[in-house]
Amino acid sequence: MNSRAKRLVLPLGGALVATTMIGAPLAGVAQAAPAPDVKSSALTTSGNAKAIAGYWNSSRLKSAKSYVTDSTVSAKLSKTGAARAAADGKPGVVAPTGEGGKSAGRSKNLNLPITTGKVFFVDGKGQERWCSGTSVQSKYRNLVATAGHCVYDTDTNKPFSNFVFIPGYYQGKAPWGIYVGAKVNTHDDFTVYEDYDYDYAFVNVYNGFKQTGVKETSKSEYTAAKGFKYTEDKAITQSEFEAGYEKYGELGPYWKKAADPTVETVAKPSDVTSKNVDEYIATGKDGVKLTAAEVVESVYTKAPKGFENGNQFERKTVKTPISQEEYARLLKEKGDGKFLGKLEATKDANGTEIAWFKTQYFVKKWVKTTVKELYFHTRYFVVLTSDAGRLGDNVGGQGFTWNQKLGKKVFVFGYPTGAHPDGNRPYSGQTMKWCYGTTGAAPVVSAFKAEEQQAIKCAFTPGASGGPFLLQYKSSKRTGYLNGVVSLTVDSDKNNRYDRVTTPYFNGETYGIYKHAANLWTGKLPS
Repeated sequence: MNSRAKRLVLPLGGALVATTMIGAPLAGVAQAAPAPDVKSSALTTSGNAKAIAGYWNSSRLKSAKSYVTDSTVSAKLSKTGAARAAADGKPGVVAPTGEGGKSAGRSKNLNLPITTGKVFFVDGKGQERWCSGTSVQSKYRNLVATAGHCVYDTDTNKPFSNFVFIPGYYQGKAPWGIYVGAKVNTHDDFTVYEDYDYDYAFVNVYNGFKQTGVKETSKSEYTAAKGFKYTEDKAITQSEFEAGYEKYGELGPYWKKAADPTVETVAKPSDVTSKNVDEYIATGKDGVKLTAAEVVESVYTKAPKGFENGNQFERKTVKTPISQEEYARLLKEKGDGKFLGKLEATKDANGTEIAWFKTQYFVKKWVKTTVKELYFHTRYFVVLTSDAGRLGDNVGGQGFTWNQKLGKKVFVFGYPTGAHPDGNRPYSGQTMKWCYGTTGAAPVVSAFKAEEQQAIKCAFTPGASGGPFLLQYKSSKRTGYLNGVVSLTVDSDKNNRYDRVTTPYFNGETYGIYKHAANLWTGKLPS
């Protein structure tokens, strides 16, 4: 597979000849990878990591929505429409590291890998989202593999915010900690050309955090705290506010605010006369004000004069000259019942309109506006965390392999949650699921420039994006070799049921991106 960018610069009329060598499965020493077109983007600094980890409390983890944008398609699989995934050199492998004594549970007699989990992030619209991902072997035990579209926003050309990885995620729990993303490494053809043949990302993460509890603090302690923190506002009575305010003062946790004003129709005040009515019209008195309510001409004509509700409001009811354009506009609004007044046009001796007028009719309406004060007490909380250590030391890391032939048996793990096109929703997204199948050509999906992907038959629904394709997965050790990440969920026979998941084909270029990321150190977290 050649870089999309490289294909674009081939001489016109020229021919590209590639020699492909397929070695024995998972055997041999890998050849040197070509210089990768790496796009490395910082996600956050170590100083912000603690706050981001604390942001993802259990309620946010449970309420986040699956990121389904750019991940579901309907595409026919045919001989002419099959992807052309192919090796660009000899196959190669990087061995996994495992934590065989730990478990993420079992599913139909298969030990689930604790390396697989969810990646959480906040998308460009401020929505909390998630995909699937996996820990993968690296020099500093700090690397996560997922789909490129689960980390990088091609609409804004920058990574998503608040990115974390939670291995072994289960129903809002983070049993092995929360790992905040430090840097994302993608292929330039994905970030620049939105080419899903390169829809993969390798994310370096900081040491993990474990949330050990929540501490209620004073306001000053809360202000000084650098980690994740939050407040809770409780409505209280006026007497409780006055007692608290007396003790803590204006900088304390007791405060008040004006509620939205309420407006109600009231009777005419008893002291209204022709001498003081202007005050009621202009500013009101004791919260009571005289306003005008528009009516049709017949209602106005029948209304009596005086100061009561429903009496004629003579000073507001006047005949006003208007332009021909406004006359035409109001005539249309009159036809739609949106203008209650009267429209008139003056004509000359020849019957040509030369002047236009509108008259709007109003009756009196007495209203009283009431503003109520609300009282609150604010409580301050700081989330307590501890350093969970390096990702790979806690859960291990899957191996990595590239340039493998199609036709291999693989397991795919992830957290599917969305509905099939027919509306059936078989998965919750709160627990890990798996598929097992043989890799083969994927449907070509031109909308995503996906021309060289591979796929397996699998009924996963959206939510599994970024989940690992694992070759030679051993249930006893919970490790295998990463050979892809879920990119697209496909209904290949167009029967309104998803039946395949695809992955970019991992070749020498993929290895180059992986190798670059696998040798990056994320540094130490501030104490």
